[in-house]
Amino acid sequence: MSVLKKFLGQTAIYGLSTVFSRLFNFILTPIYTGKFAAGTYGIFTTMYAYASMINAVLAFGMESTYFRYLNKHEDKKQEVYNNSFLCIAFISVLFLVTGLVFSNPIANYLTDDPKQLADYKSYVQYFIWILFVDAICVIPFAKLRADNKAFKYSLIKFMNIGCFVGFNLLFIYVIPLMIKHQWPMGEWFASWYRGIWVGYVFIANLIASLVTFVLLLPEFLKIQLKFDKELFGKMFSYSWPILVANLSFIVNENLDKIVLSRLLPDSIADHEVGIYGAVCKIAIFISIFITAFRLGAEPFFFSHAKNANAKKTYATILHYFVIALAVLFVGLIANIELLKHFIRKEEYWVGLPAVPYLLFGYVCLGIYMNLSIWYRLSDQTRFGLYISIVGASITILLNFVLIPKYSYMGSAWVSMLAYFVMMVISYVLGQKYYPIPYNLKRILSYLIISVILVILSFWVFNRNIYIGNAMLLVFIAGIAYLEKDELKVILFKK
Repeated sequence: MSVLKKFLGQTAIYGLSTVFSRLFNFILTPIYTGKFAAGTYGIFTTMYAYASMINAVLAFGMESTYFRYLNKHEDKKQEVYNNSFLCIAFISVLFLVTGLVFSNPIANYLTDDPKQLADYKSYVQYFIWILFVDAICVIPFAKLRADNKAFKYSLIKFMNIGCFVGFNLLFIYVIPLMIKHQWPMGEWFASWYRGIWVGYVFIANLIASLVTFVLLLPEFLKIQLKFDKELFGKMFSYSWPILVANLSFIVNENLDKIVLSRLLPDSIADHEVGIYGAVCKIAIFISIFITAFRLGAEPFFFSHAKNANAKKTYATILHYFVIALAVLFVGLIANIELLKHFIRKEEYWVGLPAVPYLLFGYVCLGIYMNLSIWYRLSDQTRFGLYISIVGASITILLNFVLIPKYSYMGSAWVSMLAYFVMMVISYVLGQKYYPIPYNLKRILSYLIISVILVILSFWVFNRNIYIGNAMLLVFIAGIAYLEKDELKVILFKK
């Protein structure tokens, strides 16, 4: 069981920086929703939705491929590093040049309002540079994780979010104060400052990305401009299904926001997208946990694959991962009346009924990501492609059906359904091609009980914080009682 302790340690180290980074980013939500109208926040939401989809293409599935081939070809670690980086760099440079050349047509596609065209062209150019810099940093970041340089990895992540938050505060609060009170440089700022302009958020992001690039320069300098064609052929065969799978996941995650802006009437589109984007932020806590888990789990799962008891270890990890997700699910809904105040303007609160569906969708997504280890370890990444295409198809089809009638509530339902179907398919196929002895009965019990408690807390007891937290405590006590023997073994056995 010391292996599980090692896994927990790695997850804590590599996930901690992401957890704090995402939490600091979450702090910006009440600032944005307090300063920007729902329509303006809708622009913000839509731009980041497009960016997430493009980012998946630029990464080309090479992060997972890098970890897999480091362990498959331990004698070719430098070649794996070179190939992974050069692949992403080539795609990213192509994207950068093409994007800048066609920034005008892209801006025209995003808005029909001639008055906003110049602004949208600026937004597009900022995001092209952000996506380029972030993409070429993917493999150097992965190398830090592979080399167990936890402190450096965490430091760079903290610096990134610190710059992003800091420059947001500068543009939104500090500069207006300097202009208002005529402090030093106030007159110079007044000559170009535009007030509460959403473009400053994107500029802050670009600055943070450039700082990250500079901090990763030592890792860039370790790259050798040598390309192993034979090795790349194998890596490409492994990575392209992951690319499609990742892209399908991003479609599931972001297409709803894009389709909302396109299918709803122009008079309400940005407003509805803004509300949906804001309430989605409440679901960020489970997203943070899943991201933290992935950062620690991915290198661990690959490095542990050759151990005799690997499958048993994977089953134990999923078991307690589901427990953590179920507790988070119930806990967030129990305290949603507190969390909603991070979205400062009450006009956004009308979207709260979407949150339980979004959260359960994230629970299913987290389980799916854990289950997906079977096709990565068995080099059958094509199954990840098939599963993700099914999920993306559900998302695309049902969003177009439900959004015109139900707006963002339809999007929330579709998101939950897509991830649930992907989770079920992955489990069934995994048990056929790479069987892992999961405790399915206990896992399903925890999930069903968590769903019942959420229904009671949110709809039956109308989000009463006291009743919700009382049920949460009973749930935790029940889990502790049922799991006490196994937990003693994991925590105290050397």
